[in-house]
Amino acid sequence: MNVLILGSGGREHAFAYSVIKSALLTKLFVAPGNAGTHEIATNVDLGITDFPAIKTFVLENNISMVIVGPEAPLVEGIYDYFQTEELKHVNVIGPSKQGAVLEGSKEFAKEFMKRNKVPTAAYKSFTKETLLEGMAFIDSLKPPYVLKADGLAGGKGVLIIEHADEAKDSLEEMLIGGKFGAASNKVVIEEFLDGIEMSVFVLTDGKSYKIMPNAKDYKRIGEGDTGLNTGGMGAVSPVPFVDDVLMQKIEDRIIKPTIEGFAKENIIYKGFVFIGLMIVNGDPEVIEYNVRMGDPETEVVLPRISSDFLAHLHAFAKAELHKETLSIDPRSATTVMCVAGGYPEGYKKGMEITGIEKIEDSIAFHAGTVLKEGRIVSNGGRVIAITSYGENFKQALKSTYLNIEKLHFDTVYYRKDIGFDL
Repeated sequence: MNVLILGSGGREHAFAYSVIKSALLTKLFVAPGNAGTHEIATNVDLGITDFPAIKTFVLENNISMVIVGPEAPLVEGIYDYFQTEELKHVNVIGPSKQGAVLEGSKEFAKEFMKRNKVPTAAYKSFTKETLLEGMAFIDSLKPPYVLKADGLAGGKGVLIIEHADEAKDSLEEMLIGGKFGAASNKVVIEEFLDGIEMSVFVLTDGKSYKIMPNAKDYKRIGEGDTGLNTGGMGAVSPVPFVDDVLMQKIEDRIIKPTIEGFAKENIIYKGFVFIGLMIVNGDPEVIEYNVRMGDPETEVVLPRISSDFLAHLHAFAKAELHKETLSIDPRSATTVMCVAGGYPEGYKKGMEITGIEKIEDSIAFHAGTVLKEGRIVSNGGRVIAITSYGENFKQALKSTYLNIEKLHFDTVYYRKDIGFDL
């Protein structure tokens, strides 16, 4: 079959890397892709939310499956767009617009959890009209304070603040000052959960589900988890502290009620559920849902799936995921993101990247790269992720860091402490 992947980051390069191994694949396209996907697929200049252009391309190139990488096309309703007579033979990997609201609105996600008895932190949501009530709610909580922009903010809309006065100022900046644009027209304030974070990824055709490898990512720019939030600086899979007992709790208390909740609420959901968790005294609580795979977690989760990933996705078309066997590589995988100096604030683009060809026993997943006159140059804040396997995460990281030293571009920065808290 011919397959189209939408997106241009490390996640999409990891999708392409997994899909090209399948005997089911005829031709692979990535829109718009990057310098890494260019080497293994055909990059196509399409806007990821330009549905009419995507439709034309899909019909002209006999595409049978569209794998949606980022959240924006899902929140804008690409799944629903493909339900017309002309397009419904195409298997779109991603939830309906209604399902995508789980990521598109933090408030909706919290209400969904409440209705389906999924454990999560206590919360309330506020708009500019209820700013003073929001400030009073902050006073009723113990520090630190968690403020979340309700809408999509590129992974940067969550603030964790130690002092009440600062939290109130930030609430005002979000609601009145438009700190995160329209995403913070509504803000969810919730109690702080003190524990250790991890993520679980689930593949579902809406009826049955498969649990993919778990992972832990590192969002902060600075070592020791300090500084600003980024789109992710590295990840480890599996999470070393996760045992069978904890996984059973996660499945029983969180995954099952979530998937059953889709059916109960008539939400069409055929895709990935990314569940951000906080483990508090051995018990899992949900911090957030994402309706697609995470980045850079995809760069450690997919390399650990040794069965035919495309076949698993193809099973969605007939709701036959339950017939598939998901095989997991027992080795650990780690990834470390190399970013442009200044990220997540101002940074340079167009810097030539050298040394990729010297990487051995690791995979270079391109994130913000582009080909320019035969040279690979940077085209984003997060530039390239280096993924390695090992008998444990420390061994995998050793290999990753050795290979990062072979990479060169101006102002390159990466965290040298991924896995420091494990």
